[in-house]
Amino acid sequence: MRFDTKIAVLLADDLAAWQRLNVTAFLASGIAAADPTLIGEPYADADGTGYLSLFRQPVMIFAADRETVRAAHGRALAREVALAIYTQEMFATGHDADNRAAVAAVPTEKLDLVGIAVHGGRSAVDKIMKGARMHP
Repeated sequence: MRFDTKIAVLLADDLAAWQRLNVTAFLASGIAAADPTLIGEPYADADGTGYLSLFRQPVMIFAADRETVRAAHGRALAREVALAIYTQEMFATGHDADNRAAVAAVPTEKLDLVGIAVHGGRSAVDKIMKGARMHP
């Protein structure tokens, strides 16, 4: 099945493995929260045990250097797609309120971005991810 939209996560390639996983989880939650239509139906196994719903379409994961992440952020802002961010400062916080405060303390052009997630039209997302490669 081919979707009209695309979900993509872009991570700085210098993050530790645990950081990449953590950032991906946080960013995906932002995309899911922004658009309930991205979520499919709940799952159930053959015994009837229920499980939570997941995205109804694939999530593409990319990696790039921090300058490419910054450039992709700028392209995402220009294209006005749904955008989630994760900054270096957020690794030092312990909860959502502190995360928001860490972001609010820094002007857009000075954000130390380690990851972004976007959801938008396929073509727009492809252009935003220019210069990034599929995560290994």
